[in-house]
Amino acid sequence: MNVSVVGAGAWGTAIACHAARRHPVHLWARDPAQARAMDEQRENARYLPGVRFPEGLAVGSDLDAALAACDDGLLLVGTTVAGLGPMLADIAGRRAGPRPAAMLWLCKGIEPGSERLPHQVVRASGVDIPGGVLSGPSFAQEVAAGLPVALVAAAPDAAVREAAVRTLHHEAARIYASEDLVGVEIGGAMKNVIAIAAGICDGLELGFNARAALITRGLAEIARLGEALGASRETFLGLAGVGDLVLTCTGDLSRNRRVGLALAAGEPLDSIVSSLGHVAEGVPCARAAQGLGSRHGVELPITEAVVSILDGRSGAREAVLALLSREPKAQET
Repeated sequence: MNVSVVGAGAWGTAIACHAARRHPVHLWARDPAQARAMDEQRENARYLPGVRFPEGLAVGSDLDAALAACDDGLLLVGTTVAGLGPMLADIAGRRAGPRPAAMLWLCKGIEPGSERLPHQVVRASGVDIPGGVLSGPSFAQEVAAGLPVALVAAAPDAAVREAAVRTLHHEAARIYASEDLVGVEIGGAMKNVIAIAAGICDGLELGFNARAALITRGLAEIARLGEALGASRETFLGLAGVGDLVLTCTGDLSRNRRVGLALAAGEPLDSIVSSLGHVAEGVPCARAAQGLGSRHGVELPITEAVVSILDGRSGAREAVLALLSREPKAQET
């Protein structure tokens, strides 16, 4: 199948490298200079240094060419959540010419300001390509290197799920299909927020017991919000739920966990974010999730604690102690 990936960040590049081991792939970068450098060097030196591009991977900065390259194939949108709407608006405006048969978005988050999930952003964009989300526990560096990974493709349309599995389920990557689009998106978004809290917990040296409790209560928080939005509780026991949550809360490659570690050390948020060199989606997502929870009457204490730290209203230790002082209650089943 012909595949195009629009967005040449770490994850977009990694999934392009994976797909190109089996299919012809066109990777689109917005910056022409970056696209030329990647094509000449055969690597993404900015986001994935040292990972060589497979022979089947072409790189360019012409969006029309990228769309033509996946005619009747699969389009993967590798932007951030904030960049998803503008990217799709650009694609929707190019109605003439070849069109993909299916589309998957790769972002994990909630749109700042609007508090929309990615599928709602897609619906509002006017893009008429059947689509779904690709998510799950995955660090870009490991996927690009060909290490084992298991992901979930969620879409209401069976043809989209089948296209995802047919195109990406090969070599060390296992792709599982799901109809629970909302649940997979909520799991992918909220785990970033909980990972910031886990980083704070580790940075304060509160111990493994505290981290385990935080991850467990974080999963309950994710499931509460997901169910309020119509998701299935079972989704949060799978790859897009507990799988992605554990990886992001404990893995040293997790940007959101690193944000929490730095916050615990007292570093200013602006300095932390600028030093990462990549987007940490949990930062804008925390505020959006808090708003979403408030609108749906869902209690999100860990998220609220993270937001209070991000906004400078509480110190890291103060916010953790406030969580620990909450009234006892029965554990959800």
